[in-house]
Amino acid sequence: MEFPLATVIQWLSDFLLPLVRISSMMMVMAGLGAQSVPSRVKLALAVVTTFAVVPVLPKSQFTDLFSLAMVFVVLQQMLIGIAIGFASLLLLNTFIIAGQVLAMQTGLGFASVVDPANGLSVPAVGQFYLILATLLFFVFNGHLMMIQMVVYSFESIPITGEWWPVDSYWDIVTWGGWMFTTALALALAPLTAMLVINISFGIMTRAAPQMNIFSVGFAFTLVAGLAIIWATMGNFIVQYEFQWLKMVELMCGLIGCSL
Repeated sequence: MEFPLATVIQWLSDFLLPLVRISSMMMVMAGLGAQSVPSRVKLALAVVTTFAVVPVLPKSQFTDLFSLAMVFVVLQQMLIGIAIGFASLLLLNTFIIAGQVLAMQTGLGFASVVDPANGLSVPAVGQFYLILATLLFFVFNGHLMMIQMVVYSFESIPITGEWWPVDSYWDIVTWGGWMFTTALALALAPLTAMLVINISFGIMTRAAPQMNIFSVGFAFTLVAGLAIIWATMGNFIVQYEFQWLKMVELMCGLIGCSL
């Protein structure tokens, strides 16, 4: 059995170029893109996913694999995959920021742990919010939705050699405002409660200067901070659902699909 060279080149183009986009997304997406996940596991998942979705993908219109234009096409596929995966990272970073703000304001910031996703030392409250948000990401079938989005992207942004519109990059930048807005909304109630507690301690210091407010207030602030975080935990799900919808809207805007 003989295969013409054009058929082999078309098959390689139909597999290798989608593999670049899918693997780029999996290298940076939430959960699977963490540093604690070995690169071999990520690559294996990308190869298996590519083999599974290639039969339903449109044929690649770019087949000049041994040219300078191939370099730019590969860079474009990497940018598209990274942009889709980065949207899920913005979702998780929303709750990391909220947890770090709460930790600093409640006196829990001194309790730090190593973040396996980034390899940095972060407050324990922020790490707790990260773990909870990551679990919810898988509960909401976020990993399956990411694969669905990247498959849709091959229909709306086919592999033709044309460059990705610049407006898509700006959408990612402007969406960062939603990340800080949601983080502030999630931390607003605990911050307000801690402000009331600090004002109360200030009044007590003025009324009884002989009281050692530092030894009493610090321990009380820690306990009150934990109690407030536990009492406002129900707001976590509400804000997560809101940010989840905004993330889906962002990815649909990037790849040009309808909700």
